[in-house]
Amino acid sequence: MAFRENTNDIIEGIIDKKVDGKKSKIPAQLDFYQSLTGIILAIFIKFHLLFVSSILISKDFMYSVDKFLSGSFLVKGGDPAFVAGAAFFIFVVLVVHALLAVRKFPNSYRQYRNFKSHTMMYPHNDTKLWGVQIITGFILFFFASMHLYQMMSEPSNIGPYLSSDRIWTDNAWVMYIILLLAVELHATIGLYRLAIKWGWFQGKTYKATREKLKLVRNGIIIFYLVLGTLSLAAYMKIGYEHQNNYGERYIPTHKVVGS
Repeated sequence: MAFRENTNDIIEGIIDKKVDGKKSKIPAQLDFYQSLTGIILAIFIKFHLLFVSSILISKDFMYSVDKFLSGSFLVKGGDPAFVAGAAFFIFVVLVVHALLAVRKFPNSYRQYRNFKSHTMMYPHNDTKLWGVQIITGFILFFFASMHLYQMMSEPSNIGPYLSSDRIWTDNAWVMYIILLLAVELHATIGLYRLAIKWGWFQGKTYKATREKLKLVRNGIIIFYLVLGTLSLAAYMKIGYEHQNNYGERYIPTHKVVGS
């Protein structure tokens, strides 16, 4: 009995219909969970980029942000386990989101050809954005997973110096440039597509709403790309200046003065 129910679920997932021919609700449910996981990831990345940009204010401020995210408000001095736990949660959400999204990717030459023909027949920018989502999503599944694994395995190696050493001396800046472009485009375009799909922020007319959302989308992309680039440049500069003391941890000003 259980085997038959599982088989029926698989058939519904493939043809979007129940065995008796009725329209299945599963695709809509999967779309909802894909949207939900996408929102979680997009909100996370926006705050993550803001936290990372704390280095633009000062090394001390970045150190304080790191300690706060390590749970210093709960545990004296903070605990890297908080960072590892958060990274693991985001990794799980990422995997679930990827599994839900990949079902919409062209998985054969025929589907790819149909998609390409569709974009040629209807050269709409939003159709092209879906192609951008596919490319950036594929990149993120590998690069974001690498980054999250690093956060899970070495949660204590974060700070003004340690992060900068990793970016400059370990040449991680190459990965972070690709990651910044891919994650910002994917997250913001994804939020834009969700707003259109679910009818958020509806104005007087559909066209007017779309045009306003496009302006907001482009503004957010530009803001975060500039912010991320400046942050990455700051870490590279610190890493370059600190390369002779690779691996040394940052000591905040108040501890140096106090000692």
